Amino acid sequence: MVKLTNNKLEALKRLSDENGIIGALAIDQRGSLKKMIASASSKEIGDEGIIEFKKLVSKELTKYASSILLDPEYGLPAAEVRDENAGLLLAYEKTGYDATVPGRLPDVLDVWSAKRLKEAGADAVKFLLYYDVDEDPAINDIKHAFIERVGSECVAEDIPFFLEIVSYDATIEDVKSVEYAKVKPHKVIDAMKVFSDSRYNVDVLKVEVPVNMNYVEGFAEGEVVYTVEQAKQYFKDQSDATELPYIYLSAGVSAQLFQDTLEFAAQAGAEFNGVLCGRATWKNGVQPFAEKGQAAGNDWLQTEGKDNITSLDAVLKKTAKSWFTKVEA
Repeated sequence: MVKLTNNKLEALKRLSDENGIIGALAIDQRGSLKKMIASASSKEIGDEGIIEFKKLVSKELTKYASSILLDPEYGLPAAEVRDENAGLLLAYEKTGYDATVPGRLPDVLDVWSAKRLKEAGADAVKFLLYYDVDEDPAINDIKHAFIERVGSECVAEDIPFFLEIVSYDATIEDVKSVEYAKVKPHKVIDAMKVFSDSRYNVDVLKVEVPVNMNYVEGFAEGEVVYTVEQAKQYFKDQSDATELPYIYLSAGVSAQLFQDTLEFAAQAGAEFNGVLCGRATWKNGVQPFAEKGQAAGNDWLQTEGKDNITSLDAVLKKTAKSWFTKVEA
């Protein structure tokens, strides 16, 4: 059992439904969302456009989510219009990484701290870490120390720490490739083992599924990397790799594939505790918003966006397990 302070426990409850399932909406994208809007629009929308889109998503979709993940750079206005029953996670990391320096090293936002995120209304602090468990130990030691610092900040502020781990291989450029699919289970599962150590003070892991579903037998349209049995075993191994509550990120796949993946995970015996789902819910709303404006974006969110998140909620109720069984005050 994972021990939580009373304050952390109550904060996690605010981020979850009444059954201890985290059905969170994620729209903390910054650079990638700018690119999405810019490529869909014939005119310059600018920062105000990004802020406005986040506000629309928050206002319309948090009615159906247990919480929302936003960034403090563009997302605070969206936090103010979220549903009154939705909890708030705020991102602490700088978006992206410096590609000119080896290792995809992490960094925090310059004028923010765990204390300031809490003061801004956050129920939890989220930090994204790019991690290759097989990279140069000197690089990974920098990352280990970095996460220790963030975790210690969250302990000092008595606020939950959600660590998002995005795996990669320093020697493989394309994470969607067959080559990477073959090593992904090891990369994802072993990274979870590392950061489940109590020295990092992580309260919830936000992680990828352990396989690329596009290469799973029955899901693949081309080459198959994993049989159904192998893929299910990887999901079970992932579940067994940590005692911490863990939730899945959607990694930009379609809404339908993400839902199918959750059902597959449950069939495999994975005891995941919810999702922090971003682009799978709202990405197709960028086009009407960028092309035709706020009203068109709003219409999309009230129809297809609503359908995406309510159908995901229905799947979560059947597949996710309560984190109540994993923690104690």
